[in-house]
Amino acid sequence: MEKKELTLLVMAAGMGSRFGGLKQIEPMGPNGEFLIDYSVYDAIKAGFSKVVFVIKKENYDLFKETIGKRVESKIKTEYVFQDVFDLPSDSVVVENREKSWGTAHAIWSARNNISGSFAIINADDFYGFDAFRVMSEFLRNKKDKEYSIVGYKVVNTLTENGAVKRGVCEVKDGFLVSLIESNVIEENGKIIASPVDGRDSFIIEEDTLVSMNMLGFDSSIFKYINDNFKEFQESNKDNLLKCEYLIPDILEKSTLEGLNTTKVLTTTAKWEGVTYKEDKEHVQKSIKLFIENGDYPNKLW
Repeated sequence: MEKKELTLLVMAAGMGSRFGGLKQIEPMGPNGEFLIDYSVYDAIKAGFSKVVFVIKKENYDLFKETIGKRVESKIKTEYVFQDVFDLPSDSVVVENREKSWGTAHAIWSARNNISGSFAIINADDFYGFDAFRVMSEFLRNKKDKEYSIVGYKVVNTLTENGAVKRGVCEVKDGFLVSLIESNVIEENGKIIASPVDGRDSFIIEEDTLVSMNMLGFDSSIFKYINDNFKEFQESNKDNLLKCEYLIPDILEKSTLEGLNTTKVLTTTAKWEGVTYKEDKEHVQKSIKLFIENGDYPNKLW
């Protein structure tokens, strides 16, 4: 049986407004490693053979000189530009829009670079090797139109420095029932999720699983994203300068429509991330501990 080629799609077009800069290339490891470096390292170890970075065109040289220079010799590497004017046919081109169209559009931007099974991640999150291991195992054995989410306990994904955006999962028998993109914060001993679409806030338990945008797909997702973009624009016709076409919304919609199943994968990995500048020191300490425990070499590459 031929071994499946697994692709890692890294969404790196966001500038990280709350962090205050291009946080994807903020050194976190002892030798200047970025969080992306650790993700690519773990992905290679888990059997991924190709990485595609979705970036802004103006950041191409910066990415090539930093991340590209380190990983291109280790894994097949490609770059895709997320462009606000690169849209599905029959879409409304918004001439004065500057903000990207969101994560679903970022994935669609790579439609010509990926065939078969692939995983997506955020560039500015640290997912841990076990998350890549369970995702790799899923992708190698998945059925057609069977997608996946790696779920993390929400209590392990919070920061003391403010609210964070998380996809709150409702799970039944190991499969996704609903996915509500929410701003999540811990206040007075309670974890409160406020849906970004304006629905009422609700309290969730510490062990509620949330999505950190580590998702597994096959190429059928590109057509679904393409075919639903016009409807998305029509439903946001009064906010076409700022609305975002988000992959959690698309995943929930396709699942509810019965076009696919979405398996929720559990992992022993510990998530780390930098949403605010104040988070950086904590993440650096965590990486130092991972190295001391032998999870990563001191010099990654």
